[in-house]
Amino acid sequence: MQIGELARASGATARALRHYEQAGLISSHRAPNGYRVYDEGAVVRVRNIRYLLAAGLTLDDARVFLPCLDGDMTTAPPSDKGIQVALERLAVLNQRIAAQTAVRDRLQAALRRATGDRIRPVA
Repeated sequence: MQIGELARASGATARALRHYEQAGLISSHRAPNGYRVYDEGAVVRVRNIRYLLAAGLTLDDARVFLPCLDGDMTTAPPSDKGIQVALERLAVLNQRIAAQTAVRDRLQAALRRATGDRIRPVA
């Protein structure tokens, strides 16, 4: 299937598919006309990549899951390495949330001082 067909079947954009290919998560071969051609199994693989990204993982994180990207990741038992990657990503996300919360709190306090508490920041 060509890139547009894979995009429609998987819910990804053609740009995302080229990005996944560049990251080494999917592969294609070139037709005589130069178009990328993917096998039918690429649909499941791309859906699994999107599942991992939606869960908060990065493309680099997804590399750990290469051995199982062609199966049903939503029901398969997680590997120890997969759990470790997810825990590490969760720690990074928690750090970012804490940093953003601190910035928000400082800005909110500055606004209260500057306005005499006349303006209520939007929650």
